[in-house]
Amino acid sequence: MNNDAHDFTRGPILPKLIRFSVPVLFALLLQATYGAVDLMVVGQVATSADVSAVATGSNIMLTLTGPLSSFAMGITVLLGRQIGSGEGKKSGSIIGAGLTLFLLLGAVLTILLVGFPDAITTVMQAPKEAFSQTSDYVRICGAGVLVIVAYNLIGSIFRGIGDSKTPLIAVLIACIFNVAGDLFLVAVCGLGAKGAAIATVAAQGISVLISMILIRRQQLPFAFSRSMIRINPDIWRRITVLGLPLAISDLLVGLSFMIIQAIVNSLGLVPSAGIGVAEKVCAFIMLVPSSFMQSMAALTAQNIGAGKGKRALQALRWGITASLAAGAVIGVFSFFRGGLLCAIFSKDPQVILAGADYLKSYAIDCLFTAIFFVFIGYYNGLGLTRFVMLQGIISAFCVRVPVSWLMSRIRPVSLFYIGLATPCSSLLQIFMCLACLAWLKKRNDYRIADHPSAGLH
Repeated sequence: MNNDAHDFTRGPILPKLIRFSVPVLFALLLQATYGAVDLMVVGQVATSADVSAVATGSNIMLTLTGPLSSFAMGITVLLGRQIGSGEGKKSGSIIGAGLTLFLLLGAVLTILLVGFPDAITTVMQAPKEAFSQTSDYVRICGAGVLVIVAYNLIGSIFRGIGDSKTPLIAVLIACIFNVAGDLFLVAVCGLGAKGAAIATVAAQGISVLISMILIRRQQLPFAFSRSMIRINPDIWRRITVLGLPLAISDLLVGLSFMIIQAIVNSLGLVPSAGIGVAEKVCAFIMLVPSSFMQSMAALTAQNIGAGKGKRALQALRWGITASLAAGAVIGVFSFFRGGLLCAIFSKDPQVILAGADYLKSYAIDCLFTAIFFVFIGYYNGLGLTRFVMLQGIISAFCVRVPVSWLMSRIRPVSLFYIGLATPCSSLLQIFMCLACLAWLKKRNDYRIADHPSAGLH
């Protein structure tokens, strides 16, 4: 790939990392705004039952569709390595095979969500006052899963080729239409959670259509045609080897948060709505480390493809430093002004108080996620996705879930204590990431040292 702006294997590391991360950050900001608008509009004009339904329903959708986005990291890493090794012209076949694979996965997920929304809602222990609204939300979003999959796949593909601006455009389009849809369907038509779900699917569908038009007008760094969209077992296998561990990890970690949501749901409507509001705020809190995580994966993959492991390790240090500085600022503000942030999404004083209490624990987690998110991006780029899966599962089910359950047994119940399970699990993840790095150094692994034969093999 000759475009220096998309080549992470040469030049100063920090400026390239920042230039790539900023569009990713803005895309994530818009993505968080996109999701937050649903809850914000519903929270201001609808009932607490609708707030609980959107909070629980969106959590379900994130848990079930999130693994597909993580699975798509296999495409991001594979494309990055292809480009870093100087064989970017073959990338069209990777994208074509990836599209067929994700079309199949999306179809399976559609059947699950559309066919069994009540069962899924029951498992989540949605409050009885919000059961029907939650089920409707899941069913409607499930009908649009293929659109949601395509929407997320676009971002993964273009980050893999070093382009973080096209995904930003896609998210911007979706955000604009989602805001308009929420204002009309929820605020004007009074459809509540059902209107929020319709707005979400419609906005992402419009975004995919417009994005495809924009992409067709771009000059891609490789040839791509409809004939490349076909089943390719070899490429499917390579994407699966890299992406499946991440998808499993994301699914199980998401399930751990669903379990926490179910634990809180069992405590009543106000705690349920409160944790839902706080989670929407947390989506914004985690934007900076998330942007560095995605950028680190693309940068590391290119440098491993080029045999420049030491450069990738230097980028890890820069990424942690920048992310930690931002995390400290965001954490302090969230701890002391959490109620102000929660008030954006709810008008109920009790819900705001409950959300602010839960948010204090996440404010502490800002320091820890700033470190381990960057580590995760680095290990994804190295191709150590099985390790990423392992540390995610261990932290979720050995720390986050049991600590949440134990804290929920303390009387009086405090969402702050329940929320402390998250920073506890993050701290364990940091220790595991440091241990893995020490292990790689001890082995003198080529992935953390310059090696002329490093690449796709």
